Amino acid sequence: MARSQISDYIKQSLSRKLSLWIVSFAALIFLISLGFMFSQSLTTVRREAVNRATQVLENTNLRVNSILEKVEIATDNMEWEIKAHINEPDSMFVYSRQILLNNPFLNGCSIAFEPYYYRDRGLYFSAFSLNDNGVISTTQEGNDHYEYFYMDWFMMPKLLDRPVWTEPFFDYNPDDVTYEAMIASYCKPLKDDFGIFIGTLSVDISLDWLSNTISAVKPYPNSYTIMIGEGGTYFVHPDKSKLFYQTIFTETLEKPNPAISELGHAMLRGEEGMRQLFIDGADSYVFFRPLGNTGWSVAIVCPESDIFSGYTRLKRIVVGIVMFGLLLMLFVFVRIVSKELEPLKKLAHQTGTIAEGHFDQTLPDDGRVDEIGQLSQSFGNMQHSLVNYIEELKRTTAMTASLENELKVASDIQMSMLPRVFPEHKDLDLSASMTPAKEVGGDLYGYVEKDNSIYFCVGDVSGKGVPASLFMAQSAQLFRVLAAEGRSTSDIATYMNNELSENNDANMFVTMFIALLHLDSGKLEYCNCGHNAPVLNDAFLDMKHANLPLGLFKGFEFEEESIDDIRGKMMLLYTDGLNEAENPAKELFGDQQIINLMAQAGKRNSSEVIDMIKAAVEKHRDGSDPNDDMTLLCLKLS
Repeated sequence: MARSQISDYIKQSLSRKLSLWIVSFAALIFLISLGFMFSQSLTTVRREAVNRATQVLENTNLRVNSILEKVEIATDNMEWEIKAHINEPDSMFVYSRQILLNNPFLNGCSIAFEPYYYRDRGLYFSAFSLNDNGVISTTQEGNDHYEYFYMDWFMMPKLLDRPVWTEPFFDYNPDDVTYEAMIASYCKPLKDDFGIFIGTLSVDISLDWLSNTISAVKPYPNSYTIMIGEGGTYFVHPDKSKLFYQTIFTETLEKPNPAISELGHAMLRGEEGMRQLFIDGADSYVFFRPLGNTGWSVAIVCPESDIFSGYTRLKRIVVGIVMFGLLLMLFVFVRIVSKELEPLKKLAHQTGTIAEGHFDQTLPDDGRVDEIGQLSQSFGNMQHSLVNYIEELKRTTAMTASLENELKVASDIQMSMLPRVFPEHKDLDLSASMTPAKEVGGDLYGYVEKDNSIYFCVGDVSGKGVPASLFMAQSAQLFRVLAAEGRSTSDIATYMNNELSENNDANMFVTMFIALLHLDSGKLEYCNCGHNAPVLNDAFLDMKHANLPLGLFKGFEFEEESIDDIRGKMMLLYTDGLNEAENPAKELFGDQQIINLMAQAGKRNSSEVIDMIKAAVEKHRDGSDPNDDMTLLCLKLS
């Protein structure tokens, strides 16, 4: 019943009832207005959410940066006192304690020196003070169980020659006073009057304090804060199992997530901003920015459901009311216009009979001159046109089938012109393959054995289809005749060019690589006529002469080149249907992949190399149709 009512409602668009048009138009305006209101509301809610979360993140960042700057200032202020009394080692304990007294937010301070800096104090000398809930204790740090000069907080400022913030760590020393919680240290190198590194001034802050400060304010009930270090390691996260043992990239190793990976890289680069992504099973907004000069970055994750909860609730209520109103209007007007559309139903039934193939079925003529009467007359005219069209389609189909059969015959003839049996010389391994993009193609390959030598070629005719195949046939025949006469490759190219240029009103041409291989010496003589450079082993052949394609300009003199010996090397000739093969994203197969494949040839024979390349091209196309003919010729002389 519901489907019938919907069908009747659609047919109402033919009614001349002014009231229906007015109501329909009013409903459309109503829906457009609601859509615009929701769109503007969504934009406003999103803007407010961004401002709110950004402000919270900025305030958090300001509080943390304020503390970090105090740490750096306190360290800088103490440095000059240390240098002023550098020759008084016992005073280092006083300064280590003093910096904690002056800055109660610090957890520890080390003034550590290079081994044997104070000869009378031995290998280790580091004045360390610890603030344990307001109780400050001071001790000599460093022993055989804790060689502090190998620790990051000592080595990093020494190696980098500048103040640094360390990644948070447990500074465990079983024999000295230590702080059991995770800490981060600001470390500054100490130098003597000659600028030589002598030690490190390091102050510590508690990561628990930093985490509590960062997580203190939430812009939304289910939002949370994360902080990562320079390597992406979590230092603050609501899931405690991830702290210090996982990075922001850990989950992407098993399930790649480019959005999270890009967020992690942006945070590591010290950027600030906002990202929308799917994280922890929910669509979320992530706001992030760096923490001062620490190399760390902090982010607030706000679930989208929190941000748009009020908007979503209001939207559901309004949409429900609108849907109920529209259904009520639909029910009322379906009943009103039902009688008016009864003649149209009869017409639909009759036309359905015609659609089943009964073209001799006569449509009812009720003498109406309104839209329904005009529709009936139009269907009658369409019926006669359809009969004529079907007859024409039958004739066209028969002609198409005949043409396809002729193209199939042409394709068979063309393929028969290319060698299918290859030389069986004991030292020569040669194979070739041509795959047309259409029924017939414009690529060619060939070889001719002459005495103790072999001529071979690969060519690519401009254009596609039947014209290219005819030009290809002429080119292939000329090559076989001229090679059989024992001419040089440049002579073959010159003669072919002159012949193909005659009466070439279509301005077609063929690029061709023509070669002569002496089987006894391995010498290769060749003439490249505007064709792709062949591959010899794992590199393209370096050709000096820029010969033109064949068929362009009569009288052009072609030049020959040679290689003294190619024995033991695999050579590949190909047309641009290989390097220009495209995948669905229109990405080319490319020259580099050809080089990579030839580098993998190993001990494969020429036929296996061709099969390997064709398989790689099919994989690259990923179902796309070939955009050009592809011809491959591979040979190796032992």
